[in-house]
Amino acid sequence: MLAEQEILYLCFHADDKLLAENTSMNNNSFLLPAKAICLAAFLSLNTVMYAQKTADISAISEKTLSSILEKNRTYYTEGKVADYIPELGKMDAKAIAFSVVQKNGKVFNAGDVHKKFTMQSISKIIALMIAVNEKGEADVFNKMGYFGTDKPFNHFSNLETTGKPLNPMMNAGAILTTSLISGEGEKPFFKILDLVRYITKNNTINYNTSVYQSEKSTGHRNRGMFYLMKNNGLIPGNEDQLDNYFKQCSIELTAEDLAKIGYFFANQCVRFDGDSTYKNEELARLIQSQMLIAGMYEFSGEYARTVGLPSKSGVGGGITVSVPGKMGIGVFSPALDQHGNSSAGYHMILDLVKQYDLSLF
Repeated sequence: MLAEQEILYLCFHADDKLLAENTSMNNNSFLLPAKAICLAAFLSLNTVMYAQKTADISAISEKTLSSILEKNRTYYTEGKVADYIPELGKMDAKAIAFSVVQKNGKVFNAGDVHKKFTMQSISKIIALMIAVNEKGEADVFNKMGYFGTDKPFNHFSNLETTGKPLNPMMNAGAILTTSLISGEGEKPFFKILDLVRYITKNNTINYNTSVYQSEKSTGHRNRGMFYLMKNNGLIPGNEDQLDNYFKQCSIELTAEDLAKIGYFFANQCVRFDGDSTYKNEELARLIQSQMLIAGMYEFSGEYARTVGLPSKSGVGGGITVSVPGKMGIGVFSPALDQHGNSSAGYHMILDLVKQYDLSLF
C-alpha cells in the first residue's frame, strides 16, 4: 500500500499528469475535477483507515476489566484514605472494583464489586438534576457560576468576594444546590435517594447513618459555607438543609451502581434498561458539562486532557464516568491522590480510555 504522503503527491499532481498526456486537446476544462476526485478518494480511504484503528467497545469484557484492574491495583499505595471524616478513615485501602454498563444494558464487573462505599460528592450531580428540574437552569445558575477552578473541593473560593459559589460541583455550590430542592425537613434528601434508587434500579440503596453522623460532627467548614451563603441571602432556610447535604453524601452504593449513573447521563437521562421516564437531552448535557469542567476538582483540566470524559469523583473512593451516547463506567478504590480523587480508580479509567479510544477529543 502506498504511504499517505505518496498518495497525496499523486493527488496534487493529477491534473498536471492528465494535461501532459492530452496536449493536443484545446479544451481541457473537463480535466479540472481530477485533483478533487483524487483527494476525495484519499479522504474517504483515510476515514475508513481511521475507523479501523478505533477499537470496538463491544469487545469489552470482564476479562478486559480484570486485566486493567490487576495492572493498576497497586496505585493505592500512592494515595491515602480520607480520614478528615473519621468513618471514612476505616475503609480498606486495598479494596478495588471496576464496572462498565454498555449500550445494550450489559454489565461487566471486576474486583470487589459487592463492596459498598459512600457517594460523597458524586451525589452532587443527582441533586443538580433535581434542582434544575424543579427550578429551571436559569434560576439555579443565577445563584452560582458555571466556572471551573484551580482550588480544592472544599475551598471557599469567591464566596467572600462575589458572594456566589463558582459551580455546583464544589462543596459550596453543592450545599446551595441541595438547599434549592423543594420540601421541608428531609424531603429534599429523600428525593435524591429515590432518584439514585431509580437510576440504578436498586431499591436497597440507603445512607450510612454512621458516616452521616461523622460528617455532621466534623463538617464545620461546610457549616461555615452554609452560613456565609445564608448571610449573602442565597439560602433562606435553616440547618436542616445542610443535614440533607450530609445525608446525600452518605448514600452507600457499589461500583456497578456508579456505572449505571454514568450510563444514565451519557444517554440523555435514559436508564440502562431503556426506561425513558426522565429522558432530557439538555439536562444530560448540562450535567455532563459540569462533570467535565469541575467533576474532578482542581484536577479537572488535566483530567480532561488525559481522559477526556465527563466524570465525577467522591472522597469515598468512587468515580462515575459518562461516555456520551455509549456507556457508563464506575470505579472504586478509597486511597485518594492529592486532589481527593481515587488514585487507582483514575489509572483504571485512563487505561480503559486509551485501549478503546473513548476520549471525546
